Amino acid sequence: MATPGLGGAWQVASAARRAELERLYSTLLTGTEAIGALPATPSWECWRAGRAEGRLIGEVINRIVLAQATPYALPLEWFDGAVLFWEEMGGQASYVWSYLQVLRHCGILDRISGMVVGVPYAIDGLGTPDASPTLPEIVLDVLGDRDIPVLGNVEFGHAGPNLPMPVGIRVGLDAQQRTLSLLEPAVRPHATTGSVG
Repeated sequence: MATPGLGGAWQVASAARRAELERLYSTLLTGTEAIGALPATPSWECWRAGRAEGRLIGEVINRIVLAQATPYALPLEWFDGAVLFWEEMGGQASYVWSYLQVLRHCGILDRISGMVVGVPYAIDGLGTPDASPTLPEIVLDVLGDRDIPVLGNVEFGHAGPNLPMPVGIRVGLDAQQRTLSLLEPAVRPHATTGSVG
């Protein structure tokens, strides 16, 4: 999310974090090597331990769900072995539970290898100490006994300042170690052609 994640939330981040992210984006957008581990913060939480590797796919969870009900739905095969990342902004905690149930019923949760959940933003029913259920409880309830590692409270989306989440590249997730690594470059080198003499 460019406006909140690189706008307002960017301004309230510490100067050190902004500098760290500026270097990260510069390397990501101009380099041809894999970034490796993204810089974690203490907010990252292991909601279910485990490791996974797969293509990064995701966005705002309600957009994923709404798109799946249209002719523009992503083919389910795109989720095979993927690491699904999502976040939500606004609405109710019960909506998140419902969106996850849709992903379960359409088979997406049976296909993914891992999940990364963004910092929830302005979701009624989650922001108070006595909130029940919590976001991790909602996620784990819907996942049931699926053996999927889950890393939560990662900074992307509306909460910001945003980490890059380049859709389609291969990532490594280790929820217990609280690491998310970009295993491929986001930019491919330009192919050069030789001249004919």
